Amino acid sequence: MSTILIVDDDLASCRTLRLHFRTQGHEAHIAHSAEGALAARDKIAPDVIILDIRMPGQSGLDALPDFKQAFPGAHVIMITAFHDMESTIQAMQRGADDYIQKPIDLDELDAAVAKALRYANSEAQGVLVGVPEYAGKERGSMVGRSWLMKEVFKSIGMAASSSATVLITGESGTGKELVARAIHRAGPNPSGSFVAVNCAALVETLLESDMFGHEKGAFTGAVARQPGKFALASHGTIFLDEVSELSHAIQAKLLRVLQEREFIPLGAKEPHTTDARVIAATNVDLAGRVRDGSFREDLYYRLQVVNIHLPPLRERKEDIPDLVQALLARINREMRRHVWRVEPQVLSCFEAHDWPGNVRELENALMKAVALSSADIVTRDALPAHIASRCAGAAEGARPAAERSLREIEKTHVLRVLEATGWHRGRTCAILEVSRPRLRRMIRQFALVPPAGAPADEDEAHEEEHGPER
Repeated sequence: MSTILIVDDDLASCRTLRLHFRTQGHEAHIAHSAEGALAARDKIAPDVIILDIRMPGQSGLDALPDFKQAFPGAHVIMITAFHDMESTIQAMQRGADDYIQKPIDLDELDAAVAKALRYANSEAQGVLVGVPEYAGKERGSMVGRSWLMKEVFKSIGMAASSSATVLITGESGTGKELVARAIHRAGPNPSGSFVAVNCAALVETLLESDMFGHEKGAFTGAVARQPGKFALASHGTIFLDEVSELSHAIQAKLLRVLQEREFIPLGAKEPHTTDARVIAATNVDLAGRVRDGSFREDLYYRLQVVNIHLPPLRERKEDIPDLVQALLARINREMRRHVWRVEPQVLSCFEAHDWPGNVRELENALMKAVALSSADIVTRDALPAHIASRCAGAAEGARPAAERSLREIEKTHVLRVLEATGWHRGRTCAILEVSRPRLRRMIRQFALVPPAGAPADEDEAHEEEHGPER
């Protein structure tokens, strides 16, 4: 049983909501002013507060900080009959956990209360992840306890002690630049410059100038002498990301740099020497590019004197808890938030996902979750839909049906049908044998979020454009 405090100057609304929640087994209390509710702080300890914004005396919006202080464990759902953006923004910034407009849709309110209670349960069970050992780590730090990552760390240590050229391979988002930076920091010249070049970001003429520099008048627009990245990386490291995208002409010039340690800037007559260490990276099969003739074989062997392969995240899921700790600590610092815990279900979601975007995708998911979290904990509701929905089905399906509530079974079935139809509302309604309005209420009630690219609800789109039919 949970305790709910309803604060509204509308007596009829208060009585209706109290009866509604009591029939669901909750303990419900009512107050008709912010001052009256705050005066009862020593008598009740609500889990959820339903707070009206516009009331005589102190408004719910002005009193919100007082409610957060008086009832620190409660989650606040704001309600209002005024549909203005400014009130919504202010309510969320002042600590509201949700915001519902009048007239109240009971399905929507029940979903908001259920979500708030899940937050409360998660806070009691949440796993502390933003631990101090990661708080001071810089952005480029790498973490992992899996055997695969330990082998990567060993390779970094051995490669860093020499000046040998290193080729880092691995899927996009695995952290190849982090490996390059780690090699540089552990190498003989850590105080030297680390210069990164994205070989796929510039057209060939600009890339050649960017890498090797140019003299004044070398081409139209060259109004002054400009040193290239190889010159800037002197006594340091140059990192060539997506090296597979280099044209044959640039490949030939890069081969000369590796063989002779010299290059010629555009428009220059004399070669310049360089002692920059070269580290390259690619997310494609470079040996395959050699076989089809798009990449020089001699350059390939010059680049991979030492090869370090970064495994995809799906092959080292035991590293996910450490990665979550490190990423959350940095995200909190950069976003000035204090989200230090995650719901156990969140870690289960992460372990169930295949992570095609690897660590970069994990970082983006955590950034979204932190940005949308109103408490100090990441819950499944704040995860991207494509991660949360799969996990929801797996987690609920793991329990016998006899141990699950009717609501859980209904939510799971509705979600499965929506996914099976590609979120086509018409076919979903036909399979479930429900009306469009009923399906829309269930989607809101269960907080289901359509994936990117899902077809829009034609009825909702019509209402947004023309207003509801009368």
